[in-house]
Amino acid sequence: MVTGATSGIGEACVRRFIQAGYRVIATGRNVSRLNALKDEFGADLLPLVFDVRDREIAEASVSALPAGWREIDILVNNAGLALGLDPEYLGDHTDWDTMIDTNIKGLLTMTRAVVPGMVERGRGHVINIGSVAGDAAYANGNVYCATKAAVKSITDGLRIDVAHTPLRVTLLKPGLVETNFSRVRFHGDAERAENVYKGITPLTGDDIADAALYAAQTPAHVQIAEMLILATHQANGSTIVRQNP
Repeated sequence: MVTGATSGIGEACVRRFIQAGYRVIATGRNVSRLNALKDEFGADLLPLVFDVRDREIAEASVSALPAGWREIDILVNNAGLALGLDPEYLGDHTDWDTMIDTNIKGLLTMTRAVVPGMVERGRGHVINIGSVAGDAAYANGNVYCATKAAVKSITDGLRIDVAHTPLRVTLLKPGLVETNFSRVRFHGDAERAENVYKGITPLTGDDIADAALYAAQTPAHVQIAEMLILATHQANGSTIVRQNP
């Protein structure tokens, strides 16, 4: 199951895992994109339309999975976003709520809905998509960085809580990835979003999907606990060296 599957890292994960022989439950809010993925992949993909912020519908969707799809082996908690890039004291309350409800509460909702079945079956792998932003705050990133720091703590906590089981828990921490991320952050301002990637070759959704698939396909006794993935000219969340910007 991949959440936030209709674009960027999520869509790339759908493609990579299906290409590797998995069947994928793709969740998201964009009905047309989910339908397009269904048309492309046919019986290998099951689309589920819901917002991870809506706990009731998310839980009901997982509970109502049809036969043959109920035993989820891998959960990729990818749904997430950044909104705004303002000083904390000027931040937008609505943006804060959306980030917290999606990045933290949504991840917890999906974990709570899926992982008990994994524990009961004695197999499973949770792959959470965090961020380099969770390692240290950067200017004007405040609440977004805090949500990704929470993802790290939640992931570490889950790994501890299932250590008595065969389940594996992985945190992927991407750096600068060129997806719709910046356009969403800047509320559709395409020019401002494009400037984020100027002067550097950023990562792509495929790069992160490759890392997710690698973690999933290691031998059962190997647990990739955490992976930090950066563009070559990026040292951390705030140090980016741009060539001829």
